Amino acid sequence: MNHNTIVINSLPLGFEMPKDKYLTCALYKFATLSKYQEMREPLRKKMKSCNVFGTILLANEGINGTISGNSEDVISVVDWLEDNEDIGKLEIKRSYSDEIPFYRTKVKLKKEIVTMGIEDLDPSKSAGQYVEPEEWNKLISNPNVLIIDTRNEYEVSIGTFVNSVNPGLSSFRDFPGWATDNLSKDKNKKIAMFCTGGIRCEKSTALLRERGFDEVYHLKGGILNYLAEVPEKDSLWRGECFVFDNRVAVDHDLNKGSYDQCHACRRPITEDNKKSQRYVRGVSCEFCFSEVTDQRKLQFAERQKQIDLAKGRGEQHIGQDVSKVNYERRLKKQSRMFQGE
Repeated sequence: MNHNTIVINSLPLGFEMPKDKYLTCALYKFATLSKYQEMREPLRKKMKSCNVFGTILLANEGINGTISGNSEDVISVVDWLEDNEDIGKLEIKRSYSDEIPFYRTKVKLKKEIVTMGIEDLDPSKSAGQYVEPEEWNKLISNPNVLIIDTRNEYEVSIGTFVNSVNPGLSSFRDFPGWATDNLSKDKNKKIAMFCTGGIRCEKSTALLRERGFDEVYHLKGGILNYLAEVPEKDSLWRGECFVFDNRVAVDHDLNKGSYDQCHACRRPITEDNKKSQRYVRGVSCEFCFSEVTDQRKLQFAERQKQIDLAKGRGEQHIGQDVSKVNYERRLKKQSRMFQGE
C-alpha cells in the first residue's frame, strides 16, 4: 500500500507517518444526520482548535469534505467525527504534501453533501456494487461493460480511464438528464462508474438502480484509491486527477501534478494556457474570459489584490500555522505599543 493512503485507525505495525509533511484527508459518509445544524459550530471550533484547514459540508443525508493540517491534528478531528454515533466510520482518502492546500476553515450547511438535485434518493440503501481497485481493471476491460466518468468536463479533460465515456457534464446536476437521454436498460446491461473519491458514484449508481438498472458497479474509493493501490505499470488510468484543493491535480503517485488553476472559474490550466492574452491571475483565463462579465472581473481583481496583500502580511498563508502567525503579530503590536508608536 502506498503511504499516501494509510488507514488512520489501524496503522500497520512499525508504520511511521512522513515527517515534515501535512496530511490531507478527503472524507465523506452518507448517513442520516437529523441534527446536522447543531454539529456546525462544535465542529468548526474543533477544527480551529486543532489548526485544521479545509471545508466540511453537513446535510441531513451525511457529511462530505476535505481537511488538512499536521497529521496528529487531522487525526484528532477525524476521531472526533467518528465518535459521533450517527456518523461512525468515514470513507477517507489520504495524501501528504509540503504545504497545507487550503487557506481557511469552513463548515457549511447544505441540502445535499453532493448536489444532484434529486429528492428522496438514499445512496446508503440503493447504491451500486463496490469494485475494489485491484479488480477494477478486469471489469473495465470487459467489452460488454459501459464505463462512465461521472465527473465534470474540466476534470475529465486532464485525465480519465481508458475507453471511458465522458458525458460532458458542466455540473453533477446534469447527470440525471444525461442518463435519461443516453442510457437504456436494454442496451446497457453492465455499467461501471467512477469519480474522484467515490461520493458522486454513490449517488449516480443509486439513481440508476432506482431507475431499474440491475448491474451497476462503481470503483470503491474512487480514482484516488485506485492510484494509491494499483502500480503505475499496471494502471489503466491516463493523465492526472483533478482535486478540489490548491494542489489542483495529482499524478499517479498522488504527488502534486503539473496543472495550475484559474481562480475565477476553477478550471485547471497549463503554463501554455497562461500565455493567452485572456489570462489574468485570479481574474480570467482563455476558457472563462467570455463567460464572466466586466463587473465580475473587477470584483475578481479586487479579491486577488486583497489575497496578495494578506499574503504580504503573513496572513492565512498556505502551510503556515495561523496561531503562530497571529501570536507573532500580537508580539509585534505590543512591541509598537511599548515603544509609543
